[in-house]
Amino acid sequence: LVVNLERVQALQAWVKSTNTKLTQVNGQRKYGGVHAGVVWDGPPPGARCEVFISQIPRDVYEDLLIPLFSSVGALWEFRLMMNFSGQNRGFAYAKYGTAAIANDAIHLLHGYPLGPGARLSVRCSIEKRHLCIQNLPASTRQEELLQVLRLLSAGVESVALKAGPGIEGVSAVVAFSSHHAASMAKKALGEEFKKQFCLDISIKWLSAEKPNPDKPPPQKAPKGLLPSPLKHLGQTSPRLPPRLASPAVPTAFCRAVGGPPTQHDTHVKGTSPPPRGQVMFSVSPVLLLQKLSEASGWGDPHYEILFSHAGPDGFLYFTYKVHVPGAPTTFRGFVMILPGHCTSTMLEEARRAAAQQVLQKVCSSGLSA
Repeated sequence: LVVNLERVQALQAWVKSTNTKLTQVNGQRKYGGVHAGVVWDGPPPGARCEVFISQIPRDVYEDLLIPLFSSVGALWEFRLMMNFSGQNRGFAYAKYGTAAIANDAIHLLHGYPLGPGARLSVRCSIEKRHLCIQNLPASTRQEELLQVLRLLSAGVESVALKAGPGIEGVSAVVAFSSHHAASMAKKALGEEFKKQFCLDISIKWLSAEKPNPDKPPPQKAPKGLLPSPLKHLGQTSPRLPPRLASPAVPTAFCRAVGGPPTQHDTHVKGTSPPPRGQVMFSVSPVLLLQKLSEASGWGDPHYEILFSHAGPDGFLYFTYKVHVPGAPTTFRGFVMILPGHCTSTMLEEARRAAAQQVLQKVCSSGLSA
């Protein structure tokens, strides 16, 4: 398809004469929104304030569309989907300050003619804001998972856990502040969980057949499934479902989502051994990583541990970077620990947790083979 240069020039002239700011991001061109510096009189839009516009001719741009949809009411945001050729992809989204104005836009502009044989389709936009994360470890706890998700993704509002017959491990329903935030998280979280915790999770949009997503998720986790952080410390990890037993779920992840701290107890005669494929550390992870690096001819690991923040649950969050000179990659991530009696003790514990996470990544990826 050939770009209509006359229409492109008309768009450029309109942008210049009206001093309108359009921002190209992720295959769409945006006008307005919370970060665009547009003066907005009133609260941000809530639910059902956005309309979905389709059947847009490929050479029609914002110079025609924004004035048209602004004629109904003030626009909070307008997003035109674009392709690499410079043409639009035939659809856009317009967001208003209230659901009533969005409804007016549907009634007034649905079927609006934009040329010979071209009539706009304007309907209510279904702004999905809830993701379902599956295949989480059985030891996952609600508050700690919420903290982890907020570190990895923007716009996380709440988390509700599900467990029971037919559900392997634990599933979580995560609510986001916007469809855009949920969409970005859907793209990124799977890779982040795999990179940070060596854990394969499944992420899907929450099905429309599920209960009303506007209903706030329960704030308390199911009794008996999610014990308090202090009560859980020192206990052994619940055995994971067969699907998650191998490869192992790193114990650093269990710590981050509320599991026990690093395992230091050696196997006692007469007790059940750990599940096959699960890595158990009976000595300091820092010492183990040092020995592994020496055996692989990599050189001594160098740690950079930085304090991030204190969570409302009492845990302290640290980011880390571990550089092993001969290793093929530098390891990065974050850990969370309980406060200690002095700074040096807490830094050492964060260092142990970081070393443990690095060991899990090395073991799962076969870097030391």
